[in-house]
Amino acid sequence: MIIGIDLGTTNSLVAVWDGEAAHLVPNALGRLLTPSVVGLDDHDQLVVGDIARERLQTHPHLTAALFKRHMGSAQSTRLGSRSFRPEELSAMVLRSLKEDVERAYGQPVTEAVISVPAYFSDAQRKATRIAGELAGLKVEKLINEPTAAALAYGLHQKGEATFLVFDLGGGTFDVSVLELFEGVMEVRASAGDNFLGGEDFDDVLVAHFLAAMGGQGLPDHQQPAINQRLRREAQRVRHALGQQPEATFQLREDGREWTLPVSQDKLLSICEPLLERLRAPIERALRDARIKVADLDEVLLVGGTTRMPLVRKLVASLFGRFPAMHLNPDEVIAQGAAIQAALKARDATLEEVVLTDVCPYSLGVEISKQVGTQQQSGHYMPIIERNCVVPVSRVQSVYTLHDNQKQVSVRIYQGESRLVANNIFLGELEVAVPPRPAGEVSLDIRFTYDINGLLEAQVDTPLTGESHRLVIENNPGVLSPAEIAERFAALEALKVHPRDQQVNSALMARLERLYQECLGDLREHIGQLAAHFAAILEGQDERQIRETRGELTARLDAIEQGY
Repeated sequence: MIIGIDLGTTNSLVAVWDGEAAHLVPNALGRLLTPSVVGLDDHDQLVVGDIARERLQTHPHLTAALFKRHMGSAQSTRLGSRSFRPEELSAMVLRSLKEDVERAYGQPVTEAVISVPAYFSDAQRKATRIAGELAGLKVEKLINEPTAAALAYGLHQKGEATFLVFDLGGGTFDVSVLELFEGVMEVRASAGDNFLGGEDFDDVLVAHFLAAMGGQGLPDHQQPAINQRLRREAQRVRHALGQQPEATFQLREDGREWTLPVSQDKLLSICEPLLERLRAPIERALRDARIKVADLDEVLLVGGTTRMPLVRKLVASLFGRFPAMHLNPDEVIAQGAAIQAALKARDATLEEVVLTDVCPYSLGVEISKQVGTQQQSGHYMPIIERNCVVPVSRVQSVYTLHDNQKQVSVRIYQGESRLVANNIFLGELEVAVPPRPAGEVSLDIRFTYDINGLLEAQVDTPLTGESHRLVIENNPGVLSPAEIAERFAALEALKVHPRDQQVNSALMARLERLYQECLGDLREHIGQLAAHFAAILEGQDERQIRETRGELTARLDAIEQGY
């Protein structure tokens, strides 16, 4: 069985194609959105999703979030006595989604199509594939999120169209221009920001609250528990401002309370720098695609953060029209990934659609340039420029720099800066050349980049007929095959929290969080509810547990809504 997964910064989803449509699969708690949060419980068992998110505030040292932002790097996160890489944390989320589908459909899941931001680098894409392997999945394809969204909107069923996908999620921002013609969906250009999303709007709200409350004896916001409480409150306020003109930012601690009203106008004011950051990738993608705003047939909104009125107003003003919003922005990527999975499985009910993609970053080599009377090294020569349709192959010629030079070092980089120092080093080839006067020996450097993000560098020396080849498979920070096997074994040994207990554990974690947040009689009341539920769990009466859980959930919903 093959599934489609939206592996998100804040939340993740999984969907399957049932022969007629893409269906989202709920998790063990009956929810479609699984928070991309991983932790260890008090018994050193792995918890993923809602349980982990509830414990993010009460047990920050045992819980991790936002790790997608570090995919492709060597950064590690410590949970208790263990350290985990971003791929491993992502693998735990993927494994949880895989098990949700297996539980719902009663058959093993072995393959997946996983979405990635279009602006993900080569290293980030490889890290995502590794996460899938660690989760026990064969990753059939990585699909760019905007392309998945276009499939979900059914644009592949239209005749000809040019459209732009505006994808603003919890942690990343993508904008892609796509063109559809004769059954081919071609990505014309992609741009974005891997460190811009809803979490950044929450950061701005927290900073605004701290600045306004300065000098009023606020608790140390550097404490992990206080920081998580502030971020959770910022998220609540941001969501509330999507429905009403004003919301109140609140923090309670040690018998004291700090409140700050925030209006939609104030949010717009403090978020203006973030909105400006959204403009630049849009302009860049349109410029690279050589398309004017007036030439666009449709603008699609994707990602939960596009629910914010100020974001929708920005999009409407930039494009002079209302964007398409008839599908749930949280769900379209997972649905599109499931459609792509069905296409990979050659489902007879789906018409074949050819998807073409682009190289998100320029790829090139280091060269020396004549500056005045001197040769200056460290300059960048792109060979494959960003937004070339892949697969693509390009060749450039370079020449020896010194008399009687015997060797040339071909250093390969990824990026857009004119100096290699500001780009990402990918690999190096040492090529022997015959000693000749400077400039007499040429080298033909050919880069070939395929749809899976694999880069092949080939260096030919016409004078000797020799050829050298390097395939860029590993990047700094990406696990080697041996390390993958080792990490897979370690994750397999890690005990996973029993799925049939997840709904109860999530409720207990919620009670614990609310107990810490509340004061006085309400705090005492929540403590009594927690003790009561713990006693019911000890009795192991499934009917009584189910009934009590329903009553408590309704009561906690009322408490959190202020009733």
